[in-house]
Amino acid sequence: MELYSLLREFADSWMLLALFTFFIGVIVWVFRPGSRSTYEDTASIPFRHEQAPAKAGANAAKEA
Repeated sequence: MELYSLLREFADSWMLLALFTFFIGVIVWVFRPGSRSTYEDTASIPFRHEQAPAKAGANAAKEA
């Protein structure tokens, strides 16, 4: 059996099963109980300082 056929057979069977299992694991991890607050906090990062945004040169003045 040549190498291409061997790798193709492996990819069509076991690798497909491994990647499907990984995909299901990621889905379970994302939708696990108690993760909503973590994702809501992460999603709100751009809006934390909406009322008083940082000044344009604030970081440049501190570094100099």
